Amino acid sequence: MRILQLLSCRGWSSDAYWAARATQELTRRGHLVTLGCRAGTEAEVIGRARAMGVERIVTFTFAGGVNPLADAADVRRLVRWLPETDVVHVHRGKEHWLAAVANRVVKRPRPLVRTRHIAQAVRPHAANRWLYRRATALTLAVTDAIRGQYVAGGLVDADRVVTLPGGADAETYRPDRPALGVRARLGVADGIPLVGMVGGLRVMKGHALVVAAAARLAARGMRPRFAFVGKGSHEAEVRGVIARHRLDAQFTLAGFVDDPSTVMPALDVALYVPVESDGMSRVVFEYLAAGRALVASRVGVVPEILVDGEHALLVPAGDAGALADAVGRLLGDPALRARLGEAGRRLVLERYSGARLAAALEAQYARLTGARQHARLTGA
Repeated sequence: MRILQLLSCRGWSSDAYWAARATQELTRRGHLVTLGCRAGTEAEVIGRARAMGVERIVTFTFAGGVNPLADAADVRRLVRWLPETDVVHVHRGKEHWLAAVANRVVKRPRPLVRTRHIAQAVRPHAANRWLYRRATALTLAVTDAIRGQYVAGGLVDADRVVTLPGGADAETYRPDRPALGVRARLGVADGIPLVGMVGGLRVMKGHALVVAAAARLAARGMRPRFAFVGKGSHEAEVRGVIARHRLDAQFTLAGFVDDPSTVMPALDVALYVPVESDGMSRVVFEYLAAGRALVASRVGVVPEILVDGEHALLVPAGDAGALADAVGRLLGDPALRARLGEAGRRLVLERYSGARLAAALEAQYARLTGARQHARLTGA
């Protein structure tokens, strides 16, 4: 199949990763896939997509807001692309509308697929009802909760929205792939357990909650090393919380890491503890693929794919006491850490690898293109 993935992100995000990953995996399966990105994002998006192995990349303006001149130029380019395309797959509102308009002005529209990556509900006004019910052949949601929002809001009939969670590259994220010297760079001496969280330093990610849990553990005489891997606008606030709890000696803020797959295997306990759902939760799948013992908040995709005590230890969102108890339990039980890590890795291999994601997408595309060809041949 000839597939055009469209992505208007200005920076690297979960939806950018998802689009690039799908492009890479579908290409591996023999499809001709092109990734259309916003012009000017060479460093933030295009370069990272290429680093993942994506080769066919084109650019569109994808101007912010409504920009009649730029939008019209993008529509004209899409109109030229459509005859050489079997499926158009979009990831954000900008490209969704542009592709829908382009489909309206060509003789043979192509199936339009939209993936919704975030938990914020789409407003069910008349324009969105047309976009999703008339212009879009299939909507993909990365969690059942997001799928439920579409159905409850009347935007999409239940048979035209499918849950397709994310996944991880099980070859890249492996238990046996730590980079040399990672633990030393994170300030961890030999024999000291390392608890880590990979994610941007933003309020909703739960860094302050982790510090509060660390303070509870310290009161019990448990002082593991903690590492926050990532950067963001909340860094000063995170450092302030650590200082107020007088835990500077236990925490390392490692900043941005180009390849988290080399850091995750160095963790004894991995944390995913946002205070609210952030949609796809890509890092959850990466922790699991890396075979890490995971403590995760019951938000977003977590309760949909993980069983407490089988794949991870699950805790209520925002509960520092429960988080401290779960971390303390894992630190005191190496056998449990090993069992959870092995079960998480197995879950990814069986259900959430990149190859599984690509196979599911391929099946959906084939169904849509088959239905289109049948309608053309029969006049239905």
